[in-house]
Amino acid sequence: MIDSYPLLRPWLFSLDPEQAHNVTLSNLDRAQRWGLLRCLVDQPEPDPRTFCGITFPNPVGLAAGLDKDGKHIDALASLGFGFLEIGTVTPKPQPGNPKPRMFRLPEAQAIINRMGFNNDGVDACVKRVRESAYWQNGGIIGLNIGKNASTPIENAASDYITAMEAVYDLASYITVNISSPNTQNLRALQGEDMLRSLLSSLHLAREALSDQYGVRKPLFLKIAPDLDQNDIKLIADLLLEFKIDAVIATNTTVARDAVKGLKFGEELGGLSGAPVRIASTEVVKNLKQYLGDAIPIIGVGGILSGQDALEKVEAGASLVQIYSGLIYRGPKLISDCAAALKR
Repeated sequence: MIDSYPLLRPWLFSLDPEQAHNVTLSNLDRAQRWGLLRCLVDQPEPDPRTFCGITFPNPVGLAAGLDKDGKHIDALASLGFGFLEIGTVTPKPQPGNPKPRMFRLPEAQAIINRMGFNNDGVDACVKRVRESAYWQNGGIIGLNIGKNASTPIENAASDYITAMEAVYDLASYITVNISSPNTQNLRALQGEDMLRSLLSSLHLAREALSDQYGVRKPLFLKIAPDLDQNDIKLIADLLLEFKIDAVIATNTTVARDAVKGLKFGEELGGLSGAPVRIASTEVVKNLKQYLGDAIPIIGVGGILSGQDALEKVEAGASLVQIYSGLIYRGPKLISDCAAALKR
C-alpha cells in the first residue's frame, strides 16, 4: 500500500502545530465516516498480548495526549492501534496554557508542548467514550487522569479520586499522570512522601470501587524520564507496596541538551520525539531491573521506527505507545512497529 503521508506532511508542517493537529484529526474523522481509513492504512496483523489481565490485539498503542477528550476514538482506532489511551482528563474542564503552546523542531524530529491538560472535563470525556463504536465493540481504552491546575498540590489526591470514580466503570485501565511538566508542581508528586500519600489514597479508593462494581480495574502510573536511579528505585518500591498494576515509562522531558541552538529549542514545556528515546529506554531498563516480572512496563518515548519499538521491548517493556512519531512518520509507523514486535 502506498504511504501518502510524506506527501501531506509538508502542507501540515506549514500550519501552526496545534492547528495542524486539529485539521488532521478532523480529516481522519471524515475519512473514517466515509469508510476510507481501513482501505488507506496498512492494518497490523493480529498479535495478541495479555497484559494485566487484558488481551490486546497487538502491542502498539496510542499514547495519551493526542486525543485528550475522546473526540476521535473511532477514527484513531481505524488506524490499527491495539489500544488507545485517552486524556489527560481532569475533574473540571480547563482551557490549558495560553497559545502558542506547541512547537515543532523538525531538525531533531521533536515536539515541545506546554498544553497544560486542556480538556472538557472528565464527564464530557466519559460520555464520548460511551458513544464510540470502538468502546461499544469491546475496544481497549485506557483513561489517563490528572489534577486541575487550580487544585493545590496538597489536595491532588482528591482530584485523582474524583476522576477515577468517573471513569472506573468504562475504562479498560486507568493511568495516573503525575509526570507532565506543564502543570505547576505536578512532578513533585513523584517525591517519596507525596507519592506514598497519593498511592495510598488511590489504593483505598480502588478497593472501594472494586467492591462497588464487582471488578478490579488495572491502575497504571505514568512517570517522567528525568529521574535518577534513586528516584526510579523509590518509585519501583512504592509501585510494589501499593499493588499498582503497571508503569508507563515515560512522559516528556524537560532536558534540552539535544535541541540546544535549534529554533524553539528553549521553549518551556515537555520535549518529546527522537531526543527522549535514550532517556526513556534507560528508565525502562532500570524499572525492569527493580521490578523484574512483578509489574509490567509500557514503553513510550522517541519511537519513530519499528526498531525503536523493539528497543523498548528488549529493554523490558511488554507494550509500547506512540504519539510524536506519528507527527513525523504518519500512520505507517503503527504497522511498522507492530511488524517489528510480531512474535
